[in-house]
Amino acid sequence: MVRESASSEDSPSLQAVLDALDDADCRAILRETAEPMTATELIDTCDIPKSTVYRKLELLSNASLVREQDTINPGGGRTTTYERDFDDVIFSMDADDEFSVTVERPPRNADERLKDIWSKMGEEL
Repeated sequence: MVRESASSEDSPSLQAVLDALDDADCRAILRETAEPMTATELIDTCDIPKSTVYRKLELLSNASLVREQDTINPGGGRTTTYERDFDDVIFSMDADDEFSVTVERPPRNADERLKDIWSKMGEEL
């Protein structure tokens, strides 16, 4: 299962971001998730096997690059979509020659924050 999306204060590890961005399938998923997509849509669009797409979504989630959103369906069950969750990824080197990564996220309006809360509540059910 993909972990919940990172808040704007979360800082992913440099290695997690590098691992995700070094993977061609992860980059394909990031290109397609400007708008929310289900795993099934990603499988079809990116031509990635089902078992692989979930592993790649896990990599992207660990790097805080995708956002998982659950929607509870009126008839029961839920639908999970994935959306790219950054505006910019910035790599830098500090005065001690240490690399770091900063993931800049788009601002979320009140409706989006409420949707995030409902999504997390759905995980509790």
